[in-house]
Amino acid sequence: AVVSTQSTGKTSDQARLPAELKHINKRRVVAGCVGDNVMYLAHKHDIELEGACEASLACCTCHVYVDYGYFDRLDESTEEEEDMLDMAPELQETSRLSCQITLTKDIDNITVTLPRITRNFYVDGHVPQPH
Repeated sequence: AVVSTQSTGKTSDQARLPAELKHINKRRVVAGCVGDNVMYLAHKHDIELEGACEASLACCTCHVYVDYGYFDRLDESTEEEEDMLDMAPELQETSRLSCQITLTKDIDNITVTLPRITRNFYVDGHVPQPH
């Protein structure tokens, strides 16, 4: 799935931003607000992006590929995020954990793509619920 955002022309910090989510030739454009987390935004719109650790930086199941035009606009990844990304299958140069991407006006119209596979370390069938 791909997440892409577009500005609505509002100037407040709560401006709605569209986001585009892509996965296996499927494309969804969803709207979020400045400050929204991309992983939770995907969950809110029933996009199959796992997020097993519920954004606690303890897994890599919310791994996404950020389009090149947006990757350098994101805050730098932390050492903890890099450690989790090291476990992600099919890692790419623009890989990030979607739980660590917060919508800002600087990344208006962002597009992220879900990888073909994820690695889930849960063995009990836990399925996280959106907050």
